[in-house]
Amino acid sequence: MAFDRLLLKNPNTGEIARAPVGFSWTTFFFSFFPALFRSDWKWAVIQFLIASFTLNLSGLVFAFIYNKLHIKEMLFSKGFKVTGSEKGDLQRISNKLGLELPMLQG
Repeated sequence: MAFDRLLLKNPNTGEIARAPVGFSWTTFFFSFFPALFRSDWKWAVIQFLIASFTLNLSGLVFAFIYNKLHIKEMLFSKGFKVTGSEKGDLQRISNKLGLELPMLQG
């Protein structure tokens, strides 16, 4: 089974990234570590702190929301733009995320 992934590019730095869409199995199984591996320091710290107080029960909640949080951070804070998707239609992904996806022009 293939998962939806957005293909992203930062027009200022040229950096290219892939961002998974939907449920985060890696967050479900590995808590805040996927955020660390993605260099998403803010959400790694937030997940770690909340997991510490909830005996990692918060991991179940973050598994449902982390990928969307990561995509929003990439698009709206780090300046990435969508260039396409590995699978699926961008309008469906946009609807699934509840976001208007900023597209890279040209």
